[in-house]
Amino acid sequence: MEAATRVLIYEDNPDLRLSLSHLLGGTPGLELVGALGNCQQVETDIPRLKPDVVLMDIDMPGINGIEGLKRIKASQPKVSVVMLTVFEDNDRVFQAVCAGADGYLLKKTPPAKLLDAIGEVRAGGAPMTPAIARQVLRLFPKPAAPRQQEDSPANLSAREQEILGLLVEGYSYKMIAHDRGISLDTVRSHIKKIYEKLHVRSMTEAVSKALRQGLT
Repeated sequence: MEAATRVLIYEDNPDLRLSLSHLLGGTPGLELVGALGNCQQVETDIPRLKPDVVLMDIDMPGINGIEGLKRIKASQPKVSVVMLTVFEDNDRVFQAVCAGADGYLLKKTPPAKLLDAIGEVRAGGAPMTPAIARQVLRLFPKPAAPRQQEDSPANLSAREQEILGLLVEGYSYKMIAHDRGISLDTVRSHIKKIYEKLHVRSMTEAVSKALRQGLT
C-alpha cells in the first residue's frame, strides 16, 4: 500500500487554516502533519514534521512565505512547496519562481483542484493557476528565434517540445494526456526525458529554462 502524502500548511488566516485542515485531513491518501499560523520556526518544523508537500501562504507575520520557501529549499530541497496565496502580481510570482517554488495557486482555487495539485506536485509536476502560468510567461522575455536546426537546442524530440510547450502554458499532466490523446504514464515518461535533457530536477526549473532559452 502506498504511503500517504504528508502535508504541512502555513497559513495565518485562522478560518482558512481550519477549512484547509478539514479538507486535507478528510482526504484519503493525504496525512495532515501540521497547520501553523507562521513559518518563524520553519527550519525546525520541517525535520520535526517531515512533510512531503508544504502549502505556503506568502503574507505572514515575522517571516513571509517567500523567505520560508527559501529556508526550506536550502535545508530540505526534496520537500515540495506550493505557494497558496491571494497575490498574483509579477513581483511575488517572480520571487517565488526564482526561490524554487514547485507550484503557485491562488486561494480561490476550488478544493478539488487543490487536491489535484498536491497529487501533481508529488508526481513531479508544477501546478499553477492558469492566470499565474500566464504571468510566468510574461516574466521571461521571448528570445529571438533560433536558427533552424534538425534538433532543438536541448535535443528535444518534436513530441517532447510539444509537451514542454503545454507545460509552459500551465497544462497539468492530465490535461496534456487528454490534449495529445496519450496515457498519463506516457506523459510522465516524456517529462522524465525532458528533465534529463534539460538537466533540471523540477517542473519549475524546466519551464523557466524553456522560457529563457526559447525551447518551445
